[in-house]
Amino acid sequence: MEGDDVKRISRLTAILTQLQTKRILTAANLSEKFGVSKRTIYRDIKALEKAGVPILTEEGKGYALMEGYRLPPIMLTEKQANALILAEQLVLKSKDASFLQDYSEAIDKIKSILRYTVKDKANLLADRTRYDEAINQERNSNNLSDLQDALTSYRLVQVEYVNKEGVVTSRVIEPFAILSAENWYLIAWCRLRKGFRFFRPDRIQKMEILSENFEPHNLTLQEYFDKYH
Repeated sequence: MEGDDVKRISRLTAILTQLQTKRILTAANLSEKFGVSKRTIYRDIKALEKAGVPILTEEGKGYALMEGYRLPPIMLTEKQANALILAEQLVLKSKDASFLQDYSEAIDKIKSILRYTVKDKANLLADRTRYDEAINQERNSNNLSDLQDALTSYRLVQVEYVNKEGVVTSRVIEPFAILSAENWYLIAWCRLRKGFRFFRPDRIQKMEILSENFEPHNLTLQEYFDKYH
């Protein structure tokens, strides 16, 4: 097999993985990622279609895989997918570029096998989670998984929260983002204080995920920091 053929097969496989990872991709996205022309991407898409891959073309948007099409015979729960996303943020602190690349590609493959609804939530959580290196810090909260689930499902959370002065208040919050420095922190809209607040999960004494949904906050984590800090 010629070198160019090997490269193309490798690229076709990678394009298929990308299509399974994202809900929709444009030729420009794929062209930039793989360093080839859009014309080459068009040919690659046609080759995948001829091979029986059900690729849908959405006019003015891009390419998507038909719902339900999966290659690997595996399915993850939402909480398992969320745990992998959190682990990804920890790995991103590594100083080894090759390790980062391998792990990033592995996560792409894992995301590619998720159902669209779980995939969307996993991508949302990845965008809303940030980890800053903190060595030898004890982490003693046990509710991050449920908070992740509430964040991606836009579910209200009722908490009894004790602040640093030891005062306990009952609040209904709208989880927005999770990050870590010396401790884990939850950024959430507090309906009691009528604004965004930082909460330490280890200071939540009681917590209940409510059945009621809240309206998603239409801003990215970076936009939040730009606006409020």
